[in-house]
Amino acid sequence: MKRSSSTQVQALAQRICMSAHKARRVIDQIRGHSYEKTLMLLELMPYRAFYPIFKLVYSAAANASHNKSFNEADSVISKAEVNGGTIVKKLKPRARGRSYPIERPACHIIIVLKDSSKKKTDQDIFLETKNVWRDPIIERYIEKEREREKKDGSKNKSTWFPPWRKPKSSFPLVRTTKKLLHRSPGR
Repeated sequence: MKRSSSTQVQALAQRICMSAHKARRVIDQIRGHSYEKTLMLLELMPYRAFYPIFKLVYSAAANASHNKSFNEADSVISKAEVNGGTIVKKLKPRARGRSYPIERPACHIIIVLKDSSKKKTDQDIFLETKNVWRDPIIERYIEKEREREKKDGSKNKSTWFPPWRKPKSSFPLVRTTKKLLHRSPGR
């Protein structure tokens, strides 16, 4: 079961018949704005994608006021994302008995409203940092270091750099001095 934050409410719209790219064009304009400003922005947008997003923002505000008793004036869109959905493939008849493929894309839209007047609890902070993406290579290294520390009982205090981020020496001067030092005497 997914626990929800006490200061956030989300609304989800699935299988909206529109490409994710066109919906993202609208979503990028409203992310981070207050609820009232978002409604004004959406009403003035000339895109077809504004209507389902407008309905979804309105639904998220209704969820917030009904389920968690938020004030709509204090609500802010903290997270808004669009994910691609299924693509329905159809065939359209064309000239000389041929057919032409048509794709009807769909998308899923998630909008999260946050109450800016309430303070964050420890549970909210934990839920925000819980799903942060971590680099698997660095995670593997940290795990190996922890195992080594358990086995040896000592900590490695040296800084570790992944092979693609190794600090480079002071470039041409060091290279030329190394070449001079390693040169054989016969040359």
